[in-house]
Amino acid sequence: MPSGRLPGACWMSLVFLLLIGCLLPAGVHGQYSLRFEPQDLVVPDGGSISVNCSTDCPHSRPILLETFLPKKSLGQGLGWAAFQLSNVTNDSQILCSTFCDGSQLSTSSNITVYRFPDRVELAPLPRWQPVGENLTLSCQVVGGAPRASLTVVLLRGEEELSRQPAVGKATQVNVTVLARREDHGANFSCSTELDLRPRGLGLFQNSSAPRQLRTFALPMRPPRLDVPRFLVGTSCQANCTLDGLFPASEAQVELALGDQTLNHTVERRGDSITATATSTWSAEQEGTREIVCSVTLGGETRETRENVTFYSFQGPILNLSELSAPEGTTVTVTCAAGSRVQVTLDGAPAVALGQPAQLQLNTTETDDKRRFFCNATLKVDGMTLYRNTSVQLHVLYGPKIDRATCPKRLKWKDNTNQVLECQARGNPKPHLRCVHQRSQLEVPVGTSFLVTLNYSGTYLCNAASSRGTYNLTVVMRVQDSNSAVVALMVALVILGLVTVLTALLYVFVIKRQSDTYQVNPRSPTWLPLTSRQPDQAGGEEPS
Repeated sequence: MPSGRLPGACWMSLVFLLLIGCLLPAGVHGQYSLRFEPQDLVVPDGGSISVNCSTDCPHSRPILLETFLPKKSLGQGLGWAAFQLSNVTNDSQILCSTFCDGSQLSTSSNITVYRFPDRVELAPLPRWQPVGENLTLSCQVVGGAPRASLTVVLLRGEEELSRQPAVGKATQVNVTVLARREDHGANFSCSTELDLRPRGLGLFQNSSAPRQLRTFALPMRPPRLDVPRFLVGTSCQANCTLDGLFPASEAQVELALGDQTLNHTVERRGDSITATATSTWSAEQEGTREIVCSVTLGGETRETRENVTFYSFQGPILNLSELSAPEGTTVTVTCAAGSRVQVTLDGAPAVALGQPAQLQLNTTETDDKRRFFCNATLKVDGMTLYRNTSVQLHVLYGPKIDRATCPKRLKWKDNTNQVLECQARGNPKPHLRCVHQRSQLEVPVGTSFLVTLNYSGTYLCNAASSRGTYNLTVVMRVQDSNSAVVALMVALVILGLVTVLTALLYVFVIKRQSDTYQVNPRSPTWLPLTSRQPDQAGGEEPS
């Protein structure tokens, strides 16, 4: 007997079983049997079930059902009895018995109560999970029976990560996975499976609410801050870049100059993010200040700090007393900058630090479009900074035509294309016309035209502007193309006559000196005449 006090229900069950054991005779009860239908009862928590006890004994007594559950007779007859059990909340055993020919027959059956888990919950996930680090998923399962048929499954989306049996009334199932980039935005959940298919029922599933994971990658290196070490002017542009971010769309960038947050634009490209900001400052803020760039992702921040020294470097300012001056006017050129700036002006003498440079000139036409340059130099903290500017002078002078581009005499052939290259200079630019003095025929200037015989003659080229006029004469001679043929023929005739005369001279002069002459035989006295050659060298006799 167990020691200690037992609950009333337990004492009653114990007494009932002892009585049944005492009533049952030892050995075999013969050839008859008593059976339950159905066997291995499975009932939902708090549910009801109908059972039937029957025997093959032809002379059995009424069949009895022994149970602590509320029961109700559904009917009985010879060799059978039906009962309804209700409010089944715990696993229990029921006993059916009868007497057959003085012997007691009995059989028992187990009732299994099944219930779904009261709670299936996936523990909260980290707000951000670093890529490449282990993530522990924890699923809490409370309740559910029978526990031997209950399984806990951890899921990533539809992918099964772990499957473990539920142990104990409250079960916590853990699984560790490696966080990946592709897990960003993925849903994780856990579910339970109550498998009662071996008991003739189905597979019952309960699932937790899904939880979304956010993964991130943030390099350990700080962002790259591009900003000049020394800044001269009233504005400063800073660029802050960090590569290797994931997801770059979730990264936040902040740029600050001292305690002033700068308005900036952000450009994201792949795994890179770049922030650009422009800051303005005044001369009163001159000095060294700190620019800070910070990139935040997944609750972590990377930061870079740089010092920038601001200097005021105004100018140089270059002025002309007159931007457009008539020829012969005195023009003053002045270049000035700040008190710590050294300026130099082309053509002007050197000046002291902080003093303006000045130049005066009496303008001529060669000064037209002349450009004056002023250079400014500022030395700060061992660095030399340079700035420069320029200005152009315009000199007003009257028109002029260069004889080099406009020859005094031109000789052209009839029916040929020619260009009159005369050019006029002056400021303002003069208008140039070349007109025949007699016929007033105007010749195009600077463009090709067909030359004919009527273009021959003297032309007056006139350049005119608001500053005056300038004249130049050009004599144009147009040669007829037929006169050239006649001249060629005359030259050929003259050449032919010269050739003929030369031949005759040779025949009648040179030949006569070298031939033999004979005396008329009628003469009473004759002597042989021979030609005489010049004396030969070496004393040879003439032939």
